[in-house]
Amino acid sequence: MFLRPLLVSLLVWRSLGRAAATTWTAEFEIENANRPARVWFRGQMSDCNWFALQVRPSAEQTVTTQLTYKGYDVFLPTYRTRRVWSDRIKVVDLPLFPSYVFCRFNPADRSTPVVATPGVLKIVGFGSTPAAIDDQEISAIQQIATSRLSAGPWPFLGAGTRVRIQSGPLAGIDGCVVELKSETQLVVSISLLQRSIAVGIDPAWVRAV
Repeated sequence: MFLRPLLVSLLVWRSLGRAAATTWTAEFEIENANRPARVWFRGQMSDCNWFALQVRPSAEQTVTTQLTYKGYDVFLPTYRTRRVWSDRIKVVDLPLFPSYVFCRFNPADRSTPVVATPGVLKIVGFGSTPAAIDDQEISAIQQIATSRLSAGPWPFLGAGTRVRIQSGPLAGIDGCVVELKSETQLVVSISLLQRSIAVGIDPAWVRAV
């Protein structure tokens, strides 16, 4: 079953203190069931690092919404899949990284409002010290999320033959290539989470690093 393309954009202004305002947009595309969806809220934290927040199971969307209203940049990458029930087949969006939401902020200044958000368990890091997500890794996930290519979770792949995508919508991304059912997949990881995702690619886009 295919759904007509739909692009929804929301623009909300929140008053903050002395006539200041935070602007955020939410964009998500509904296409066919083989293409990933995305939820990506943009606020005013562009100078800060991205951090991973561990959240309660199935609380990813709720946490994303709450943090957005607080003015944070929040990134919740999702993929579209089919769920089969006895009487119907339903297309649903699921997180590419279950139980995690990515948020951009300065932990020294604004970590308390983040961890106090209902559904947030902790900021991922080492002990009690938050650890920022590697810039190249989060940029690769964001590029995949906006590429309109089919993606999905993959067992963590920490080692393997590294390649670089030299052309196509994922140009510039590094990762590992695997073959699945005669299809070429690029595996990209978030090392801090020990989690990976795979996205279908054209073998002609690849060159060895």
